[in-house]
Amino acid sequence: MPLVLYNTAARAKQSFQPIEPDNVGMYVCGPTVYDNAHVGNARPIVVFDVLYRLLRRTYPAVTYVRNITDVDDKINAQAKSSGEKIEAITERTIQTFHEDMLALNALPPVHEPRATEHIGRMIDMIQTLIEDGYAYEAEKHILFHVPSMLNYGQLSGRNRSELIDGARVEIAPFKQDPADFVLWKPSTPDIPGWDSPWGIGRPGWHIECSAMSTQYLGNTFDIHGGGRDLIFPHHENEVAQSLCAYPQSKFAKYWVHNGFVTVEGKKMAKSVGNVLSVHELLNDFPGEAIRLTLLSAHYRQPLDFTHEGLKASKKILDRWYRTIGPCKGAAHGTDIDDIPENVIEALNDDLNTPRAISALHGMLDSPHQFRAGANILGLMQEDAETWFHKSADSDELQIQELLSQREAARKERDFKTSDRIREELSQKGVFLEDNPDGTTTWRHQ
Repeated sequence: MPLVLYNTAARAKQSFQPIEPDNVGMYVCGPTVYDNAHVGNARPIVVFDVLYRLLRRTYPAVTYVRNITDVDDKINAQAKSSGEKIEAITERTIQTFHEDMLALNALPPVHEPRATEHIGRMIDMIQTLIEDGYAYEAEKHILFHVPSMLNYGQLSGRNRSELIDGARVEIAPFKQDPADFVLWKPSTPDIPGWDSPWGIGRPGWHIECSAMSTQYLGNTFDIHGGGRDLIFPHHENEVAQSLCAYPQSKFAKYWVHNGFVTVEGKKMAKSVGNVLSVHELLNDFPGEAIRLTLLSAHYRQPLDFTHEGLKASKKILDRWYRTIGPCKGAAHGTDIDDIPENVIEALNDDLNTPRAISALHGMLDSPHQFRAGANILGLMQEDAETWFHKSADSDELQIQELLSQREAARKERDFKTSDRIREELSQKGVFLEDNPDGTTTWRHQ
């Protein structure tokens, strides 16, 4: 079946038809780099990594853009409270983010623009909006005038009262309308600022993503992704300012959003003390276990992230590595042909990763197919020996060492040593099966 995605803008599943048949453009909102990424931040990275892998299998070119927000009031507040320089905070956080996402087997995007490198384009967009009557200046702020866009609210489906009541909109006396949002605001000497026609200042959050997405993908592109929490006001405001700045465009054709993440049944909050950073979790669990946990629920559904779930994912991966044995051609980030049809069908059905994972369980007796199916999910990227070494499982390590010795003996046609190791493993309760393709799988008896 062809790829079908749930389009938030249409409120329905739709067949994916790219604007250009041989080139897909996808933009995903990336991190605001004031603190390390938590599991809620990691979910869209992993979800859209699977979509990226799936699209690359089908289309000759996929331009995946994921931004970094490195100018934001949260970063300024972190610098003020810690006394650390803003540049030090952002650079350290970006480096940790890259390391953590690599540990989750997330492929790097084609472009990873930083907001601070695109201020000029943001200023140009804002000037266009002012000239065309969609934005105005008030007390050194530039604001988008929401009533100037008649169909504002089309993405979120909210009516006028819902747009204001209880929404995350900044209340300010200089607004012409309560729903108006900031495009540019003044900066004091102690926080980042750039020269502009309206004085030294910095961009609002929403204009950053509009400028960066259209810079790399054009004014109309295929997919815009992010967490469900971004639908309003962030993505709604992106739609408004982008369509008004570029009236002949359609901005994003498909809007794809992942569901919320809770921890042990509760909303993540610093006040509760249950914010799980990926960086800290990696001290106790392999990145693939975190990834498998994030993929265990359908991306549009809520996910309750628990330590028991992590342990269960680790056990599943242990079993898979133990059964499949040495890695044959599934290096980190590469693609394998001949992906099983039931895995592809599951992913083409609105990225149904739970169904794809279930399909993998049924093909453990076909190592090549299994690895091909796991690879498109970004799983099983290690060989077994490396996996168990990282997992620090002494029993598994000893078994893997004996398997390596036996494989070397077989290559040397030293069948006496090979048989001796088989017998030694048998006494440990390990059953070996030599496959026609030269691999050896094993399981505990």
